Amino acid sequence: MTETTGPAETITFDDFLKVDIRAGTVVEAEPFPEARKPAIKLVIDFGAEIGRKKSSAQITEHYTPETLVGRQVLAVVNFPPRQIGPMRSEVLTLGIADANGHVVLAATDKPVPDGSRLY
Repeated sequence: MTETTGPAETITFDDFLKVDIRAGTVVEAEPFPEARKPAIKLVIDFGAEIGRKKSSAQITEHYTPETLVGRQVLAVVNFPPRQIGPMRSEVLTLGIADANGHVVLAATDKPVPDGSRLY
C-alpha cells in the first residue's frame, strides 16, 4: 500500500472543502474477522451534530482494539456508506502507510472537540 507516485492532480480550494474531514473519538473497537483483509470495526463519536458512526479500518499491524478506545482519529464523514462484508461502514478513517505499507492512523497532535472539522 506504499504510495510511490507523484502528487495528485491540482484541485481548487472549493474541491477541498467538499471533503468533510472531522475529528472523532473511538468509543468501541473489535476485531473484524469477516473482512477480506485483517481489519478492526470501529465506532467513532463525532459529537452531537454528527453522532456515532461505524468504520472498518485495516490497521491491525499497529493497533489492537484495546489500544484504540479513547483515541482521537480523523475521518471523512461525507462519503456514502459502503458495505464491507456484513458491516456497513459509514465513514472513512484516515491513515498513512508506513515504510512497510502498514497503516498509521491520522490524528491531531492535541485533543480537539469531537466533530471539529479539518481545514
